[in-house]
Amino acid sequence: MTAKRSLFRRAAAAVVSAGAAAVVLAACGGGDSTGGHDGHGAAAASASPSATASAQAPAARGQHNAADAAFAKGMIPHHRQAVEMADLAPSRARSAEVKKLAEDIRKAQDPEIKTLSGWLASWGEQVPAEGAMDHSAHGTSGMMTAEQMDRLKKSSGAAFDTAFMELMVEHHEGAVAMAKTEQAQGSYPAAKAMADAIVTSQSAEIAQMNKLLGKS
Repeated sequence: MTAKRSLFRRAAAAVVSAGAAAVVLAACGGGDSTGGHDGHGAAAASASPSATASAQAPAARGQHNAADAAFAKGMIPHHRQAVEMADLAPSRARSAEVKKLAEDIRKAQDPEIKTLSGWLASWGEQVPAEGAMDHSAHGTSGMMTAEQMDRLKKSSGAAFDTAFMELMVEHHEGAVAMAKTEQAQGSYPAAKAMADAIVTSQSAEIAQMNKLLGKS
């Protein structure tokens, strides 16, 4: 009986041990599965805000609105026309001051055209085609008509100097107005910074040209 009892106890212990092992394994398995999913879920949940913030940070810094796109689309042809006007000065202007002013305009606005075009491309917006001059905007943005541009090309000497400055004053005034609209309505930091620079530099050039024209 003693031997039988001993054998029974060993068998019972083995069953209990196996059952405990099964419970442990089930717990471990459940822990791996549930804990794994919960762990990943918790990790994802805890990582999600920072990951989202990290992903959104560049977008926030680069956020633009319709006013920014309109500013870029309007300023590109506007700048192109100013550069076209400035390119006439070396062979037509008499005044050294007008030649220097034209060179300063070209050096400032040509790189801005490239920057504005790059913004539009990065935003998935249409970049105005080369030669796309909205002459109909003459009354509102200072753009010259085709006839005015033609007359300027045909002038030289003192007549060119006067016509160039009178037309460029009007042209600059249009650019300043466009830049002020961007300052008020835009949201893209770099575009607003460019607008600030345009208002400052072109207002100074307007004052300079009016002085040379004897209007100040």
